[in-house]
Amino acid sequence: MIKSLLFVLAGLFFCNLSLASDPIVDPVSAPKVVWPKANSVIKKDPAIEARVATLLAAMTLKEKVGQIIQPEIKNISPAEVTKYHIGSVLSAGGSYPAKRDSGSISWVGAATKFYNASVKNPKSRAAIPIIWGVDAVHGHNNVVGATIFPHNIGLGATRNPGLIRSVGEVTAREVSVTGLSWTFAPTVAVARDQRWGRTYESYSEDPVLVSELGAAMVVGLQGLPARNDLFGPDKVIATAKHFLGDGGTNRGVDQGDTLVDEKALLLLHGQSFLAALDAGAQTVMASFNSWNGVKSHGNQYLLTDVLKDQMGFDGFVIGDWDGHEQVPGCSKQSCPQAINAGVDMIMVPKAWRAFYANTLRQVKKGEISQERLDDAVTRILRVKLRAGLFEKGKPSEGKFAGRQQIIGHPKHRAVAQQAVRESLVLLKNNNSVLPIAANSKVLIAGQAADDLVMQSGGWTVTWQGDQTTNSDFPGATSIYQGLANGVETNGGSVEKNKAGSYKQKPDVAIVVFGEPPYAEGAGDIAKTIDFQSADLAVMQKLKADGIPVVSVFITGRPLWVNPQINSSDAFVVAWLPGSEGQGLADVLLKTADGTTNFDFTGKLSFSWPKFKDQVPHNIGDKDYQPLFPYGYGLDYQSNTQLELLAE
Repeated sequence: MIKSLLFVLAGLFFCNLSLASDPIVDPVSAPKVVWPKANSVIKKDPAIEARVATLLAAMTLKEKVGQIIQPEIKNISPAEVTKYHIGSVLSAGGSYPAKRDSGSISWVGAATKFYNASVKNPKSRAAIPIIWGVDAVHGHNNVVGATIFPHNIGLGATRNPGLIRSVGEVTAREVSVTGLSWTFAPTVAVARDQRWGRTYESYSEDPVLVSELGAAMVVGLQGLPARNDLFGPDKVIATAKHFLGDGGTNRGVDQGDTLVDEKALLLLHGQSFLAALDAGAQTVMASFNSWNGVKSHGNQYLLTDVLKDQMGFDGFVIGDWDGHEQVPGCSKQSCPQAINAGVDMIMVPKAWRAFYANTLRQVKKGEISQERLDDAVTRILRVKLRAGLFEKGKPSEGKFAGRQQIIGHPKHRAVAQQAVRESLVLLKNNNSVLPIAANSKVLIAGQAADDLVMQSGGWTVTWQGDQTTNSDFPGATSIYQGLANGVETNGGSVEKNKAGSYKQKPDVAIVVFGEPPYAEGAGDIAKTIDFQSADLAVMQKLKADGIPVVSVFITGRPLWVNPQINSSDAFVVAWLPGSEGQGLADVLLKTADGTTNFDFTGKLSFSWPKFKDQVPHNIGDKDYQPLFPYGYGLDYQSNTQLELLAE
């Protein structure tokens, strides 16, 4: 079903892409588009619908308003959950129930307290379990010691839906250990300009690939009715985000304006959501961006007419972090416009008390209709019932709750290690420098060689991924550690020096360099995509010494690195690989008997720039002239000599 849909949309996409890439000055005059109806694997259940109706009929106005508000855990107590009938809470990036390195027991304890508060005094109020959401976007990345997978850009390079489903399964299991039931993933944005600081959260510039992998992630997280594992004890509710067009903003500005007509919006940015809904995604997160000047949180046409009515989405729409505040006429404390537009649950981290009071008053005054409020609550209850939250009971009673040994389990890390191997893209391998003989003398240099913080990127332990050290990654393996293990086990020797100095001349040098961690906003590039790094001088020094140089680029997006490629005999793009650096050694090193251990299989899911000002630049563009095209990637059978590039 999903594959047949993608086949049709792929044809439409490539036939119309050059048209869709042109900004539209007057989208109002463009003809309206009929959006396809989603065919979710999760069908409406009459029994659940009857229970929803019964619950809704018994709820007071205050209880209904409480269901549609989501505070951040730092800003609400369990007692206030009871008092205000709050239906949901969230943990932001870098938010923990106690201290940073608190184990799963701490998470489960907090989840159980919030749960107990939500079902307290059932005779005088509706006993509706609370739902706790978290940004588990590349593993359960808020939790110290969790398995950290490559970010989506790396997973896109694997082009392996089965693997991505396994990544979702592992992530869901580790989230369930902490007693939580909802993740704000997957991101199914189609990034069209690598100046955008969230490019690494996108699987690809190609909506067809994003659709396929996003759907696989939804299935991994939630399960499937056909497999009898839908919302099982180690499954969580998925979120398709962000609706709509956040990957296509003008100049790649985060929370900026997406200037395309509706046909382009569907073909470039809409089809990945359709695939996620087909796979059963139960929540959709509204986006910060605007579409032709209209903020998504206030866009009734997109949220209600398109998503709910035309596409048939019957789950609920969650707002983003105070995203309602950006709607004209709104503030953090008040935004009937967003609710009327179709946001069912408002993410209001701090000002939720004022928002609650204002929303209550607005419903009483008719600024928000009772019908709209009931629709929002109906959708929230439907998802909670489908996910089995009423039957699962206390988080502490979950099958996997508090089982700390599951967090970062070796089997989970093996999946992440495979993801690292399959995500690596080989751009250059002159004179077959790779793979490296296992008994070689190897120098490992560069700022990122032994740095799990750079290796993991943003949305890891903290929001921006910085303000951490290697000690925040117990059980993880840095790229240096993985390479050292592989070389020394097989009779070789390893020397580590960031600056490229050495005591004994090596047979080969591996220079690991790249971008420092960043997340939304802070990661935006204002002008050129020319990547500047002190590690270039290290490569040039080693090259001048007659030492073969293998460069490993840690990055959240394609950037202009012609000088670095020229200074390397081999050039590997490792993206943001996460906690399992051993995956790199698996591919770069030969086995003890001189054979290839694992070959390169990764292919570019983003076009690589030829020029430092070549943005935006995507497959299907009329003037498509990349340095390395979409889908490029060498392997050990390739006999390609890369000539010097223009600098």
